[in-house]
Amino acid sequence: MREIVFDTETTGVDPKSGDRMVEIGCIELVNRVPTGRTFHAYFNPDCAMPLEAERIHGLTDAFLADKKRFHEHALELIDFLGDCPLVAHNAQFDFGFLNFEFSFCGHPEVDHGRMIDTLALARRRHPGAKHSLDALCSRYGIDRSHRVLHGALLDAELLAQVYVELTGGRQIGLALAATPMSVTVDTPVHRPRTRTFRPPRPHAPSAAELARHKAFVEALDSPLWMQ
Repeated sequence: MREIVFDTETTGVDPKSGDRMVEIGCIELVNRVPTGRTFHAYFNPDCAMPLEAERIHGLTDAFLADKKRFHEHALELIDFLGDCPLVAHNAQFDFGFLNFEFSFCGHPEVDHGRMIDTLALARRRHPGAKHSLDALCSRYGIDRSHRVLHGALLDAELLAQVYVELTGGRQIGLALAATPMSVTVDTPVHRPRTRTFRPPRPHAPSAAELARHKAFVEALDSPLWMQ
């Protein structure tokens, strides 16, 4: 299953009041494993960067001055996002800015039915605990020592690791099959062949084995558990 973990940086907290997105970072997962495919872009917001926002992500007016506008990246971003689930931390915030920018340049908004909110997942799994990205990285032993300022791609990379842990860890798919199943694998010469997985056989001792064991134990000379 393909999923996209993403994060945004903005000029403020409310696109309806004029705040704009200035950065987006996306990480592609397939079956909860990063594929190495990413999407990352900075955007010129055509407005001044408030000091309080600059202190969070470090993106200055001078740095963003020569960057493209969102609409110049929109089609490339739409193609990367595809139609798969989109994972974000406090996802209502990121979806709000993403859909504002898409709508502003005449593209359809992203369906909220695709939203997976890791903040909501963390609150259900760890009620009463801290649920910031930093706190979750600490809980799961994820190294964030290189995170000095917020950055969309870096935060998306950290969030992807957190999301895997929140949804069962990297061994989520390991389990004994309850019913026989088949998978197709490639041999070293790349010829597909099918392996059939059979249900486990019973391993309970038979009556004869139990009787032999009982006789063996009774024949022991001064066993430790009888002293």
